[in-house]
Amino acid sequence: MSNNTCPLCSHLCCNLYHRDKRRSYHQCSRCQLVFADRNSVLSAKDELAQYQLHNNDLNDDGYRQFLLRLATPLLAALPASGLQGLDFGCGPGPLLAQMLSDAGQHMAVWDPYFAADNSVLQQQYDFISCTEAVEHFVNPAREWALWLKLLKPGGTLAIMTKRYTTAEAFASWHYKLDPTHVSFFCEHTFSYLAQRDSFDLHFVEKDVVLLQRRKH
Repeated sequence: MSNNTCPLCSHLCCNLYHRDKRRSYHQCSRCQLVFADRNSVLSAKDELAQYQLHNNDLNDDGYRQFLLRLATPLLAALPASGLQGLDFGCGPGPLLAQMLSDAGQHMAVWDPYFAADNSVLQQQYDFISCTEAVEHFVNPAREWALWLKLLKPGGTLAIMTKRYTTAEAFASWHYKLDPTHVSFFCEHTFSYLAQRDSFDLHFVEKDVVLLQRRKH
């Protein structure tokens, strides 16, 4: 892996964006993705150990309220109930999938560590949700290409991740301190992807974005 090549859009011009005592970060000059130094990426074993420190309790009302920030606008954007959905990167406690299922949608889940049933990646979906996972993607171009394959024309992609704003704010941003957070998106990054791959883009909250795939 090279710090000179964007792991999202494969552009060859990436510049140093920020450096602290932990690691350095680079920014793509085209899509503006900021990504952690490739030499600082954790091994799969160390990454899993970090995830196991998280407490995603299905009965935690605070966690449910947090997920409602994505679930509510997603459900409002869907044309009907009974649709086929995929919660991608569901983690050890797939509460969002349960919430969407309770709202009348048919849900599948996938996660590389906690729900690695690749059979669910062999069909297409009316919508895909991804909460607090894209920032963990070492090579987000891979997951994005997979989503393009999995999402039906007219389908909705709902993503929750904190977006960076300026270099000054990034310097003191707590979000970058998690060693498993390696890819950081801004509004321009999502705008670039939406324009390139024919999505209508809606910024719902400061950390929630909906992308609806055009049918033609």
